[in-house]
Amino acid sequence: MNSQEIMQTAVKAAADKRAEDIVVLDMHETSLMADYFVITSAASQRQVQAIVDNIVEQADNQVNHVEGQKDSNWILVDLGDVIVHVFTQEARDFYKIENLWSDAPSIDVSQLAD
Repeated sequence: MNSQEIMQTAVKAAADKRAEDIVVLDMHETSLMADYFVITSAASQRQVQAIVDNIVEQADNQVNHVEGQKDSNWILVDLGDVIVHVFTQEARDFYKIENLWSDAPSIDVSQLAD
């Protein structure tokens, strides 16, 4: 799978578990770290874990590493050229990660999340 297909898989997997406010940042011109950042939030720590579990299951052999523990407010999933950040809403509001990468264009994911 290429990075766009991995990103789409992650977005769909998150949406399947009712992730909220899914944002995808195109990092191609902004960072060498990844091609895409997928950022989303959940209503609870339990839902954060459910979203992460589904992304890991759907992305299958693309997962390099998962950073964060069960009951965490923020879990990062490293899918190589795609980095997924799953937050509780409170943690997302606190860290404001989208502001750190505000120069990266966002991608409309409304069609992907359906």
